[in-house]
Amino acid sequence: MSVRNGLLALLAERPRYGYELRGEFEARTGTTWPLNVGQVYTTLSRLERDGCVTASDAGESGQQYYEITAEGRAEVTAWFTTPVRREARPRDELAIKLALAVGNQDVDIAAVVQAQRTDSLRALQDYTRLKAQAGPEDLAWLLVLDAMVFQTEAEVRWLDHCESRVVQGRRPVVRPTPVEDVERAR
Repeated sequence: MSVRNGLLALLAERPRYGYELRGEFEARTGTTWPLNVGQVYTTLSRLERDGCVTASDAGESGQQYYEITAEGRAEVTAWFTTPVRREARPRDELAIKLALAVGNQDVDIAAVVQAQRTDSLRALQDYTRLKAQAGPEDLAWLLVLDAMVFQTEAEVRWLDHCESRVVQGRRPVVRPTPVEDVERAR
C-alpha cells in the first residue's frame, strides 16, 4: 500500500489537514505504519499536482484543509476494488535470510529458525493481548490486528515447515554400491 492511497482513502471520507491525516492513519493502523508528517505533506503536494486533491486557503486556525477531487475519488475507488497482487508485496526479509543461510556453512539454520519462532510466538501473545483490550469502536484496529495474527500464525507454520526441510536436506544421501546398480539393471 502506498501512503498516497491511504491519504486519498481518508480524504474520501471528508476534508482534512495534514496532521489530522497523519493521526487518523496511525490510529486506524495501530501505528503499525508510522508516518512522518513531512511525508504526509510531500504526498499531499503530489496529490494536488496530479489533480487528486485541492487545498483550501489556510483559515483562522492556520490549517490548510485538503479535499479529494473527482479524479482522486476515481483513483481511490480503483485502489479499493483492485486486489493486492502477491508479486507487488514487499520482499520477505525472513525468507531471503533463510535462503541465504542455507548456503552458508557458518550459519546454524536451526538456531535462526528457533529465534524467529520464539519472537513470532511472543508477537502472537502481544497481538492477542491487544485484541482483548480493544473495544467494538476499534474496528479498524481490530482488522489490522487480525491480519497481524493470521500472518504471524502462518509464519510460525512456515518456520515449522522450514525446520523440517532443513532436517531432510541434511540427511546423508545413501548411494547404491556398484554391485547394487548392476543387480538393479538386470
